[in-house]
Amino acid sequence: MLKNYFKIAFRNLQRNKVFAAINILGLTVGMASAILILLWVQDELGYDRFYDKTDRLYLMYNRDKVGDGNVHSWNSTPKVMAATLKKDYPEVENVTRFNNITFLLTSGEKKLNVRGAFADSGYLKMFSFPFVKGNAEQALSGIDNIVVTEKLAKKLFGNEDAVGKIIRVDSNANFTVSAVLKDLPGNTFFQFEYLLPCAFMKKLNWEDDNWANNSIKTFVLLKPGVSHAAFDAKVATVTSSHSKETSQVFSQNIGRLHLYSKDDNGKLVGGQIETVQLFAIIAAFILLIACINFMNLSTARSEKRAKEVGIRKVAGAYRSSLIAQFIGESILLSLIAFVVALFVVQISLQGFNSLTGKTLSIEYNNLMFWIFSIGFVLFTGFVAGSYPAFYLSSFAPVKVLKGTFKRTNALVTPRKVLVIVQFSFAIILIISTIIIEHQIRYGQSRDTGYDRQNLVYAFMQGDADKNYQLIKQELLSSGVALSVTKSANPVTQRWGDSWGFTWQGSTEADKKIDFVRCGADADFVKTMGVQLVEGRDIDIYNYPSDTAAILLNETAVKSMRLKDPVGQIVKDNSNTLHVVGVIKDFVIESPFEKRVNPMMVIGPSVDFFQVMHFKMNPANATAVNISKAEAIFKKYNPQYPFEYVFANESYANKFKEQLRTGRLGTLFAGLTIFISCLGLFGLATYMAETRIKEIGVRKVLGAGMGSITGLLSKDFLKLVIIAFLIASPVAWLAMNSWLQNYTYHINIEWWVFAIAGLLSVLIAFATVSYQAIKAAVANPVKSLRTE
Repeated sequence: MLKNYFKIAFRNLQRNKVFAAINILGLTVGMASAILILLWVQDELGYDRFYDKTDRLYLMYNRDKVGDGNVHSWNSTPKVMAATLKKDYPEVENVTRFNNITFLLTSGEKKLNVRGAFADSGYLKMFSFPFVKGNAEQALSGIDNIVVTEKLAKKLFGNEDAVGKIIRVDSNANFTVSAVLKDLPGNTFFQFEYLLPCAFMKKLNWEDDNWANNSIKTFVLLKPGVSHAAFDAKVATVTSSHSKETSQVFSQNIGRLHLYSKDDNGKLVGGQIETVQLFAIIAAFILLIACINFMNLSTARSEKRAKEVGIRKVAGAYRSSLIAQFIGESILLSLIAFVVALFVVQISLQGFNSLTGKTLSIEYNNLMFWIFSIGFVLFTGFVAGSYPAFYLSSFAPVKVLKGTFKRTNALVTPRKVLVIVQFSFAIILIISTIIIEHQIRYGQSRDTGYDRQNLVYAFMQGDADKNYQLIKQELLSSGVALSVTKSANPVTQRWGDSWGFTWQGSTEADKKIDFVRCGADADFVKTMGVQLVEGRDIDIYNYPSDTAAILLNETAVKSMRLKDPVGQIVKDNSNTLHVVGVIKDFVIESPFEKRVNPMMVIGPSVDFFQVMHFKMNPANATAVNISKAEAIFKKYNPQYPFEYVFANESYANKFKEQLRTGRLGTLFAGLTIFISCLGLFGLATYMAETRIKEIGVRKVLGAGMGSITGLLSKDFLKLVIIAFLIASPVAWLAMNSWLQNYTYHINIEWWVFAIAGLLSVLIAFATVSYQAIKAAVANPVKSLRTE
């Protein structure tokens, strides 16, 4: 029986090569697209879910009401919290702190600026990262131990055994490699190439017991059976019971950090999970559209297989065996398409990884992959073949053999509905892609309030801070830079914030105003290109008291209700500051947030500097400026490599995730359109074949090419227009909801729908018209010669 089914299936494929090719190509593209998306979805859903104790691992958060009246949450905590949780809360089995750092690592002649982290000794016991050599018990037990990844070990020591080797950290401390970790996967919260014990922070004077200083991540491992809700209720007051701070403490499971990071009034309710869900839906619909192609082409060709069905039924075949035959054929096509799809996926993975920023791969040696693959093929084959199987097997043999089985040309048919569904989804993706691209361009074109052109910054490591004045003078005197300043953070990034300030006329509630902090010594306004509204810039060289000076942005002035801000005294605990100037608001955080937060630029007496900014001289070529700057930095800070960042490039990184989403949307919108057009092309080809005599008669009676092309195209174009009318409101609702995630966003304009509608009609017309024109120019003598 099965052998007979396969024979018939292969004969049908050979007899109808064009339609078989269209079916296989459509299923291949649909399956390949779905596989790529599902690999991406699997990676996203797998973030930090691969630890042995994932269900008991939590990151501690704070939530509190701040100056804007809303409750906000953040995941940085006081350094002292970890010890308190371990000591006072029996629900906690273990605890660790974690803080990313970047130090210069030196081994022999090799020097690398590498991202690492501080972690307590319990970190590697809690998080089960696999070891190449060493163990979790001893790895971070000593104050002079360092744990490196396999990648870093090869960079520093080649193929030699790294354990026991000495690495100099930041040119002032020697550490012994105690263990080597396998390289971390890409889908984890933790990104580091080495670990240093938190005990080393004491040597650097980075340790403190201040409950108001939220500067480190704290992770806890709860004991088995402990209720997360009960633990959160108990730990909520840990900060307020040890200090005057009013923030409430809560925890978030490690497996939810990546997917649920959106802060909604202090609660983590969404975020990346929404994008994951969106692309999972896209994968399902792309596969469905490919299946719809199969259904449409199979039912369209029903006349050619009707007599086969009739004869089989007369010969005694049951309907169930016919259904099995047709579904078997679709599963065979699905299997062929799957094999080709795997090949397509394999050759496109590198480009897809580049597009998504991931390192996805197919695990061919994983049994679960093959079980999933079999299910995937069977499911696709069944979905694609189910409707044609039940439709074709339903033909009555008497009507079939008499030639009276043909359906009338009904207003609504399943085939028309399926075409509308196909193009509705394609048009939704077209509209969504246009809106996403428009939103990204809207954010990119926003006036940031500072001049990024020719602005460069470098991190001050080693002797750069000690020799800052010499570096600055030489940058200016050599003509490399027009101005230089140093600050606590890059102008494109928010690294710190503070509250608790008081001033004349301030209230107790004003202590909750959260100010973005940035440091400056002199020439901040000139170097950054921000606009001074009143007063002057901070200048500690001409005004020594400016070590305690501050600049306020316009939002800060409004929040503080200051009528004459210049000269006002602001107190920060024991520090007395004075306002010397007001600057226009500039965007240091997300360009998609409409509101600019209150900001203070503070002199060096209460802040420390980590970054040097310099405005390059545009009269010189950029390469010349960078080359000279490198020589100057090497001269005064020879132990460290000169590493610099263009402010333009740093700002562009703010759009990285949105750009990836937009590019993925564009890619899959294009593939959806391609698959839909394949089906349309197949249907148009079949229609031209079945109406060839009608076309011949019309041509003999004087019909022109235009009228015949219109005759064959109009039915399809009507379906596309109906699809557009259905898709437009759905796309508007979906994208309007997506735009609400950004306070600084576009309004959805009518022209977006006009472009999408025109584009979809043109694509459909171009697809159908090829076959229509081909039929219209055919010689009618050939089509009318024989019956």
